[in-house]
Amino acid sequence: MEVEVKFRYRDGVEEKLREIAELIIEKFEHDFYFNHPCRDFKKTDEAVRIRRDVEGVTITYKGPKVDSETKSREEVKVKVDSFENAAELLKKLGFKPVEEVKKTRKIYRVGDAIVCVDEVEGVGRFVEIEIESESIKDKEKLFEIAELLGYSRDESITQSYLEMILQEK
Repeated sequence: MEVEVKFRYRDGVEEKLREIAELIIEKFEHDFYFNHPCRDFKKTDEAVRIRRDVEGVTITYKGPKVDSETKSREEVKVKVDSFENAAELLKKLGFKPVEEVKKTRKIYRVGDAIVCVDEVEGVGRFVEIEIESESIKDKEKLFEIAELLGYSRDESITQSYLEMILQEK
């Protein structure tokens, strides 16, 4: 499961991050989201996307969020060799393209957690803190890191970037 919290970016966050974290990579991510042919992912709180970045192409399924404080959810990823073939496969299966999300992402590591500073086209800058875990209880680690960066628990955002972009339109 991906356990994740998100916050609006604040000035000074990256300076604090440099003190406690290691910068892993800065990259551009281009995500294309699809809707299921037999159920509305907006209603079921699920997502299927194809992501293209410098590390390759990945198809990802995201299950419904598992709690109200975070964006934590089941996540299944599959590496593929062709964005075009992956998109064509989903379309042949009846999936419909919904929207794209473009972002520049700086990825930092703090222990076993990842902290992303994202600049998302159309919606702004954010900080995401995540960890792969079997338990939602690990969200407490994420909130501890958030506190080190100057965020309080009640500032956590549970909307996905896709939801934000669709809301803006």
